[in-house]
Amino acid sequence: MRPVLEVADIFRRHGPVYRQAHADHLGGTERRVMAAIEACRTPALGGHAEQCADCRFVRYAYNSCRNRHCPKCQGLARAEWLEARHAELLPVPYFHVVFTVPAPVADIAFHNKVAVYGILFHAAAEALRDVAGDNRHLGAEVGAVAVLHTWGQALHHHPHLHCIVPGGGISPDQTRWIACPPGFFLPVRMLSRRFRDLFVHQLRSAFTAGSLRFPVALAALADPAAFAAWADELGHTEWVVYAKPPFAGPAQVLDYLGRYTHRVAIANSRLVGFDDGQVSFTWKDYRHDAKTKVMTLAADEFIRRFLQHTVPNGFHRIRHFGFLANRHRAEKLALCRNLLAAPTPEPPSARRWQDRLRDLTGQDVEVCPCCGGRMLTTGTIPPQPPPRPPMWCDSS
Repeated sequence: MRPVLEVADIFRRHGPVYRQAHADHLGGTERRVMAAIEACRTPALGGHAEQCADCRFVRYAYNSCRNRHCPKCQGLARAEWLEARHAELLPVPYFHVVFTVPAPVADIAFHNKVAVYGILFHAAAEALRDVAGDNRHLGAEVGAVAVLHTWGQALHHHPHLHCIVPGGGISPDQTRWIACPPGFFLPVRMLSRRFRDLFVHQLRSAFTAGSLRFPVALAALADPAAFAAWADELGHTEWVVYAKPPFAGPAQVLDYLGRYTHRVAIANSRLVGFDDGQVSFTWKDYRHDAKTKVMTLAADEFIRRFLQHTVPNGFHRIRHFGFLANRHRAEKLALCRNLLAAPTPEPPSARRWQDRLRDLTGQDVEVCPCCGGRMLTTGTIPPQPPPRPPMWCDSS
C-alpha cells in the first residue's frame, strides 16, 4: 500500500524552487537523483496496462526508477541481494562492528566523497585484517561485509561503516578455523587506534597527491602546514569503533543485513506531515534513551539534508573484504566450510520478481483486487516525459 506521504511528493512540489534557489552549486548527481525520485512510478517512465480476465478490471502499472537513493526502489533489490548472501552464511557467531569518523573528517568527506569514503572503507578493512591477524589476538584471516551509511536520524552528514563479521577466521597455514572467544571479537580500543592511524595516514597521502579539495569554509586547510597540524591533532584523539554482541543466529544476521544494506537516508514511513512548506518526520533521539520524536524542517532544508547523502555514480556502498572479497569468495568459503565440517548450502533458486514482491508486500500482483481473477498484461505504456523545465533547472 502506498504511504500517505512520500519523499517524491516533497520533491515534486518543492523541487523546482529548490533547483532555482541552488542552481549555482547543485551538482549533476543531486539533479539526477531528484529527477529519478520525482518520476518513479509515474507516466514519465512508462509502464504497462493490465486487465482482469474475469471482471475486466483495468489497472496501470508504471515503471520504477531503480535509483539506489529512491525510498520506493530498495525492497526488491534488497530481497535479491539477501538471497545471494544466504548461501554465504557460515555456522559461526557473527559480530556487528561500526567504524565512525570524527566530525572534522565528516566535513572534509562531504566535499570529497569518492576520496574520503574510499579511505573509510580501506582503513576499516586494513584495521580488521591487521588486528585479527595479530597472534596476540585472533591470529587469523577474517572476512566482512561493510555497508556505508552517511546519515544520522536527523539527516545530518554522519559517515560511518556497518561491518558484519564472522566470529573467527582461517589460520595462516589454511589448515584450521580459529574461532573467537565466546561473546568476544577483537579488542575495540586497539581496533579503533589502528583504524585512526591508517585513516590519518591515507588522508595525508590523499592531500599530498592533490586528491582533496577545500571549499571556502575549509580553505585554511589547503595550506600544507595547516593541514599537517590538523592531521596531527586528529591522530592524537580517540576515535569511535563499536562492536556489538554477537547475533543470535544466521537468520538474525540476514534480518539485520536486510535492514541496513539497501537503506536510504529516510524511509517514506517516517514522514508524518507536509503543510505550508514544512516537512515533519519521526526520529530517534539516542541522547535521550532513543525516544521517538518528531522533527519539523522547511522543505528547502529537508531536501538539502536528503541530498547530502547522495553518493557519486559508480561508487560502491556495499563492499566485501578478507575471505569474503569478491575475487576469491567462492574458493575461500568452500575452504571455511571444509574447516568447519559444514555442509555446502543449496544455491539460491531463481525467483520471479512477482514472487518476491508478494513476499514483501503480502499482495499478489497477478490476482485481481476486485474479483480474485487473473490479471493479464494487455499492452505497454510509452514514457510520457513532463514538460521541459525552465532553463534554470537544466543541468550544467
